Amino acid sequence: MNRLSIRLLISHLLVAILGAAATFLIVRQLAPALFDETLRRAQVGGPRGPGQGMGANAGLREQFATAVDQALLIGALVGAGVAAIFGILAAWRFIRPLGQLRTATRRIADGNYDTTVAVPAEVELADLAHDVNSLGHTLAETEARRLQLLGEVAHEMRTPLTVIDGYVEGMIDNVLPMDNTSLGHVGEESRRLRRLADDLSALSRAEENRLQLSLVHTDVSLVVTAAAERLRPQVEDAGLVLRIDCDEPLWAIVDGDRIGQVVTNLVGNAIRATPPGGSLTVTCTRNGGEIQFSVADTGEGLAAEDLTRIFERFYRVPGRASTLPESGTGIGLTISRGIIRAHGGQLTAASPGRGLGATFTASLPGVAP
Repeated sequence: MNRLSIRLLISHLLVAILGAAATFLIVRQLAPALFDETLRRAQVGGPRGPGQGMGANAGLREQFATAVDQALLIGALVGAGVAAIFGILAAWRFIRPLGQLRTATRRIADGNYDTTVAVPAEVELADLAHDVNSLGHTLAETEARRLQLLGEVAHEMRTPLTVIDGYVEGMIDNVLPMDNTSLGHVGEESRRLRRLADDLSALSRAEENRLQLSLVHTDVSLVVTAAAERLRPQVEDAGLVLRIDCDEPLWAIVDGDRIGQVVTNLVGNAIRATPPGGSLTVTCTRNGGEIQFSVADTGEGLAAEDLTRIFERFYRVPGRASTLPESGTGIGLTISRGIIRAHGGQLTAASPGRGLGATFTASLPGVAP
């Protein structure tokens, strides 16, 4: 009784039986009365002949009622049979797409994310089929990103581990002296691994919307200025000029440390992308109900295809000739975008083209002072 096909068949039979019962009762009540009325009119309209009295009418009436009962019974049985046949066909037509959906979901659960379901004609079932197909496509993309992330993490870890292993083996074999220089290289690569682990943890929290934010009513201009000023020595060491235009107070409900982390990532990337003699400009503005801060450089710039991928994990701009050794983990922009989105804002990139510099702009919901 718990199978949907049986329930559909029984529902069709019940409808047929109830319809037949209602028809039987109505016809059984009305047919004799209508028969009597017809006879009465016939008798009023013409003379009575022999055998046309009340007794004859009563017998004829009884025969008519019996014939009606038999006809209704046969009709009800035929109707129930037809209803059963159509019920079976309807149940099969309805259950078959559900069976296909069940098979597809089981295949998807087993890891066959490329499984697709044929879209039936029924609107409701078609919507369900589209949802299952969309689920499989989304899971396939998620699995692909997971495998890509594992490969990227392994690639990022391979270089520092190789360096550490080489220095350690060299010192064990007395090929390299165990002095501050050698140990300094080992320590530098160890710190790189630690940064990678910390950034991966932050990336995971950002992509899963689990970033812990200490939201405070804050003047974002002060936060941006302080973060940029901390990097001024690095900017000057790289032979660049840093300009900061954040004089207007811009208030928002933000985590100041996280916003400072975004500014640090953006300015650090701009330093690596800008050759000596160039400049970096940090600007804070108001745009309607939003506040914005941007980091613009006069460096290598970005092609149109790079603008759509620059926020991907571990993405490296092809042909980039960084002015400094690549010391980041390659996911700073991904983390920065996650931080800004966690604040209800958006981080975007713009560039006129290769060699023409780039501008990264973060937008945040503003509030009253």
